[in-house]
Amino acid sequence: MKKKLTLTLVILATLAFAMSVTAATLVLPGSTTVQKRILEPAKGGIKAATGIDIKVRGINSGKGFKELLAGKTEASISSSPLKSLLEKAGVADDGTYQEHKIIEDVIVPIVHKSNPVAELTWEQLSDINTGKVKNWKAVGGPDQKIIVVTSQPSAATRRVFQKKVMKKADYIKGVREVKSTRQEVGLVGKFKGGIGAVSEGFVAMNPGKVKVVKTKEIARPLSIITKGDPNPEIQKLIDYLKTPDAKKLYK
Repeated sequence: MKKKLTLTLVILATLAFAMSVTAATLVLPGSTTVQKRILEPAKGGIKAATGIDIKVRGINSGKGFKELLAGKTEASISSSPLKSLLEKAGVADDGTYQEHKIIEDVIVPIVHKSNPVAELTWEQLSDINTGKVKNWKAVGGPDQKIIVVTSQPSAATRRVFQKKVMKKADYIKGVREVKSTRQEVGLVGKFKGGIGAVSEGFVAMNPGKVKVVKTKEIARPLSIITKGDPNPEIQKLIDYLKTPDAKKLYK
């Protein structure tokens, strides 16, 4: 009888432990920028400081927010402002969804490292990306055809750049669309006429591959989005990510 009781207690204790481990694992879908710049570099620090294991699904901000809307996740990660996500989804901005900004990010225009163009205005960037300007010679560069590279339409970096810089105008017909920022940096680094726009953190993570062109700052928040107030675990994560110790880990 005692043996059976002991075995039962061991089984119950094991199940309780397994449940506690599962409960302390957060799955966060959304922005690859938040994934690569914040969460993955800080994963060890998060575990040490909060006891929380995180699993990040980099599927872009829009798709991550759709999962939050559908109730498939407790929180999503975003490099697009909440207001833009709500507009895109056709959801009222009534306070139901909350944006918890971790840091401010800057989007920078990138070109081939041999391109002599050092600075472009937002108007010039818009003219290039819409196809109004098709040769670098028109903006002080070489006699070279411009090749515009951007991410897929649902990606936050593209949406922010298109809204702020291009005033929501369409990209040039035949724009080269890629699935990841890594691919965007790679293609711009490959084509002498290439131009793209990525988080400055990705440029720092890929030194020497592309050149940054100066322009007026293109800023956007990197955030965690929740429906209503964050649950205790997510709040603990947010609080830690805002600390100086966590920010030292960011890329």
